[in-house]
Amino acid sequence: MMKPLLTLLLLAGLAETAAAQTQPLYMPRDIQRAFQKGTRAMDGRPGPNYWQNRARYDITVTAAPPARDIRGRETITYFNNSPDTLRQVVMRLTMNIHRPGAARDSDANPDYLTDGLVIDTLQVNGQGQPAPFADGGSARSLRLPKALAPHDSVKFAIAWHYPISVESGREGMIDPTSYFLAYFYPRVAVYDDYNGWDRLPFVDSKEFYNDFNDYTLRVKAPANYIVWATGTLQNPDQVLQKAAAKRLKQSMTSDKVIHVATAADLAKKSITAQQALNTWVWTAKDISDVTVGLSDHYVWDAASVVVDAKAKRRASMQAAYADSTVDFRESVKNGQYALGWFSNPNNWPGIPYPFPKMTAFQGFADMEYPMMVNDSPQKDPKFAQFVQDHEIAHTYFPFYMGINESRYAFMDEGWATTFERLINTAENGAATADEFYKQFRVSRWINDRSTAQDLPIITPSSELRAGYGNNAYGKPSLSYFALKDMLGDALFKKSLHEYMARWHGKHPIPWDYFNSMSSASGQDLTWFFQNWFFTNNYIDLAVSAVNGTSLTVQNIGGFAVPFDVNVEYADGTKATLHQSPAVWQANQRQATIALPKAPKTVALQGGIFMDANEKNNAWAQR
Repeated sequence: MMKPLLTLLLLAGLAETAAAQTQPLYMPRDIQRAFQKGTRAMDGRPGPNYWQNRARYDITVTAAPPARDIRGRETITYFNNSPDTLRQVVMRLTMNIHRPGAARDSDANPDYLTDGLVIDTLQVNGQGQPAPFADGGSARSLRLPKALAPHDSVKFAIAWHYPISVESGREGMIDPTSYFLAYFYPRVAVYDDYNGWDRLPFVDSKEFYNDFNDYTLRVKAPANYIVWATGTLQNPDQVLQKAAAKRLKQSMTSDKVIHVATAADLAKKSITAQQALNTWVWTAKDISDVTVGLSDHYVWDAASVVVDAKAKRRASMQAAYADSTVDFRESVKNGQYALGWFSNPNNWPGIPYPFPKMTAFQGFADMEYPMMVNDSPQKDPKFAQFVQDHEIAHTYFPFYMGINESRYAFMDEGWATTFERLINTAENGAATADEFYKQFRVSRWINDRSTAQDLPIITPSSELRAGYGNNAYGKPSLSYFALKDMLGDALFKKSLHEYMARWHGKHPIPWDYFNSMSSASGQDLTWFFQNWFFTNNYIDLAVSAVNGTSLTVQNIGGFAVPFDVNVEYADGTKATLHQSPAVWQANQRQATIALPKAPKTVALQGGIFMDANEKNNAWAQR
């Protein structure tokens, strides 16, 4: 007679298997409407009616440290490509996170708090409007004086100011004369096909969702302040002295690191043009954001690296940092390696770096931005490289793919976490990379039994607090590695590339990823995605029974993970039998493995797929 517990587990496994094979993935009602309207297709491609809005930004911002007042003006030409008539727009004013009383997930000390962003003047299509949003908030509705028809545009002219925060998270004052400006300008929120206006408030723990726009950015800064920003510098000969401009130009084709500005150069005031205010002009097209760093004492390194061998295209890698910061002296060299490695078709993701440059700016955020990273100094040079690798990996998710990080953080953080392990393996070897991954990305989750940690990965990030980190980083990354193991590297890469090609420059959602990977791989992966993204599973395997040459493994935690069976046979020989996640497709709670001969001992090893209870992972003949 079958033991009651084993009976229940077996029945549950059969029921789960049947459901996985016959039921489509859960899809919220708003997402269903997008598929019904034909903006998204069930084969994972954008639908025939897919659309997305965009804008053209012309921004001028002035910063003159140590004065904390940041002043800007902009024109935004917003294009309504939707089939809907828009009677309002939603403006994002992210700097209002610093206002007292703003909703935020983190504590705020007095140095964090400011008056927020103030709109000084506003015009809509040339007509002056009362300055709005005096009541603050990071996402505010603005009613249009005239409705915006489909395929029409509207122009906003806005002037604003805000005090830079002395202590912040992703932006603010690095030191009294070094600033990092991010999310510093009013922008139009995303209006999309499945959710309409994105009104999720910025709460300082989650991230962002932006359209792909074209930018012209002018930064006014005093003489002897160097400015770094997203985009291509259009006027180096106007803002840099001749020798510095020449060194910058040389770096664009140099494999060797060139010191564009040294501490000695800065002391001699021989870098920037000696005008009261220099206006640095940058342009960037089809990109989701722009950021700015400036300092009067940061040194400047630069080199370049081939990122597209076929086109012989190079990308510039630059670094801006305090001369005393030892680890940043390796930033350009590390960045050259990362850009080249990620771009190499033999590596991951194996797609050429899509932008003309990358800048590593010394700050405190450990945060990614288009063409820039803001990283904190590290005593351990290997950890410094690891952090920079992770942030550069974000180039692909969310900046090459327009991910809604606020709602589906696992679609970008999970991939950056995956790529960080893969490049770490190339840099430091598999043993080091795997141990670091387990320690930094898996251990805390698998040993945390709290309810929040087992919420399904598909849970919107905006609804998570305690479980956000593990649902955004480690758990989805493990799912990507599990799928890679099951499909094999070649098919997994082919499918990933197809997904990225379909949704580059667009706004994919989880169901686009699920459907695209299934169609591109030629396999129905519904059961796998159901298992990993829509359940409360975790990782816990157990040796249930050994009968002759038959090994039964129980999947107590439920996740469809790969594992190794380390066997010592009765005749003294040993073997390692690898099991891919496919072993769980027929029954996600139990797998029977045929051994070639009678075993003496059996041990299950999960590698990076750490087990919640290893005490039941072994069997020995008595």
